[in-house]
Amino acid sequence: MVASIAVDQITTQLQLAQHGKIVSDDFPPVAAFNDGRVRDAVRVYAGEDPAIMTLQSDLPIPPTAVESLRQCVLNDLAEEFSRAVLLAGSPAEAEENVGDVVGVATTDELENELRDAGITLAEGSGVIGGVTGALLAECYHGGVPAAILIVQSNPYIPDPAAARAVIENALEPLVKFDIDTQELLEQAEEIRRQKQQVAEQLRQYQQQQREQEQPQTPSMYQ
Repeated sequence: MVASIAVDQITTQLQLAQHGKIVSDDFPPVAAFNDGRVRDAVRVYAGEDPAIMTLQSDLPIPPTAVESLRQCVLNDLAEEFSRAVLLAGSPAEAEENVGDVVGVATTDELENELRDAGITLAEGSGVIGGVTGALLAECYHGGVPAAILIVQSNPYIPDPAAARAVIENALEPLVKFDIDTQELLEQAEEIRRQKQQVAEQLRQYQQQQREQEQPQTPSMYQ
């Protein structure tokens, strides 16, 4: 949930306005709301100063919806941005590693920018899965310059401290705006509660999907 926490903070701090929405039959059939008003579950926000777009979701994106989301973002939005910076969390192997960030780039120029910003490039080979990995792969094949910042975080609970670390130590050196992250620490418990709720919704949805896909074998006693 590190990326979700960080993007929430960026969108709020920069007072970005809703730019559009993303809908798909592959999304769970739910209605999202905020402060008593229904709103689009998956939204795109944008601003002009700085010129930035963010993608936010009130629902957990199930694996079945990754493909349609990936195509929508790159087909409908890619012409509006010059590069993409993706955020992801990785389970920290030790407490002292929480907040460490590595980067992966799709172009030589972005690789040099990561180095100039003091961001360590990920060593060896690996695979980035889920929505983030799908978007990164689509950017790579579609010719959209992209970089992903991977921060080590608490593997058991949503981690506002790791979100703060990836913003301050990696994202801010790459962009031309600042984000006040003190609020992440002040509201850490509330943020954890909200994001744990989203994670539980995803778990329940995945369980329902598995149950629906499981073949039903007649019992010998029926």
